[in-house]
Amino acid sequence: MIEALLVTAALLAIASLAFLPHAVTRALGALFLSAVAFVFLRHVGGDLLAGLVCAAIGFVAWRFLPGAILRRVAFMVPSLVLLIGVTTWLMYLAPGNPFAQEKSIAPQVEAALRAQYGVPESPLAFFRVYMERLLGEGSLGPALKVKGRTVQEVLLPALPVSLGLGGLALVLAVGMGLLLGVRAGMRPNSWADHASMGLALVGISLPNFVIGAGLMIVLALQLGWLPVAGWGGFRHVWMPALTLALPHAATIARLARSGTIEVLQQDWIRTARAKGLTEARVVSRHALQVAVLPVVSYLGPAAAGILTGSFVVETLFGIPGMGQWFVKGAINRDYSIVLGTALFYCGLITSFNLVVDLLLAWLDPRTRQVA
Repeated sequence: MIEALLVTAALLAIASLAFLPHAVTRALGALFLSAVAFVFLRHVGGDLLAGLVCAAIGFVAWRFLPGAILRRVAFMVPSLVLLIGVTTWLMYLAPGNPFAQEKSIAPQVEAALRAQYGVPESPLAFFRVYMERLLGEGSLGPALKVKGRTVQEVLLPALPVSLGLGGLALVLAVGMGLLLGVRAGMRPNSWADHASMGLALVGISLPNFVIGAGLMIVLALQLGWLPVAGWGGFRHVWMPALTLALPHAATIARLARSGTIEVLQQDWIRTARAKGLTEARVVSRHALQVAVLPVVSYLGPAAAGILTGSFVVETLFGIPGMGQWFVKGAINRDYSIVLGTALFYCGLITSFNLVVDLLLAWLDPRTRQVA
């Protein structure tokens, strides 16, 4: 199948970027960054002005940005293109199509609808149409099942909802995980250690929908502290945020515990204690910065897990976020909605991984060797 061959070739091409010389990777990163900026700016000031601005952006990026950022950009842009291609191929492999109805429609009507919405019968043809629309018009296309609205008009109101929910869940996961993990690591094999790791084991073992259902039963139905579902007030966000946060808080607690135990056994920690520093000062000023490095490394996968986990949680709690639109788009075979949400999520995850890389370089100077 030609689609499988193209996907394999694209994967090999992206993997080959890792073996390019450092100077070539910097140049590619700056080129891709200026190309992405051109796609967005050409609709604001025209092609000529956008070309000049983007050429300046590319030069400044090539000259001054760290190599880690340009390397991430060099991988990000081809990965987004590959994501569009693979998602398109998988959508066409699934049975049905966006125009299938309970009553069969005439072939001429289906052909007219396909021409109107730009949905050819071939996945390669749709990929070409979608890329031309994305690069040429800067548009994600019309929503196939939401009449009279574009994908941007559907997803943009849902984006702050998902970002707010995911951000609160990540803050709760890091806060609870560090508190339990550092406390357990300071007193290994104590009752606090066993209790924290027991809670972490429960959090890792239970899936999101089980945690969410349990919180609904206890906090909403039995205690009446929080509303069961919906979105509209501050009280609506806590149960879905806890549902997303608890599994990742458990993993962070285990990482923080092992990191704390390892750091507190180092010679330089013994030296700090020998100087008469209190245990709290030793941990907060000396040990904690090194102990949290495994946690910071995990923040990238944690953000990805929270964002993808929101698909189920937003549907479970009736939250009008992007995850709910992704599920609806997949069920309704709305190709444009599925591709739009996939691009948003991939861009967010890649951007957050870049932030994690920079944060690691700030915390651990040994990771700054790639300049």
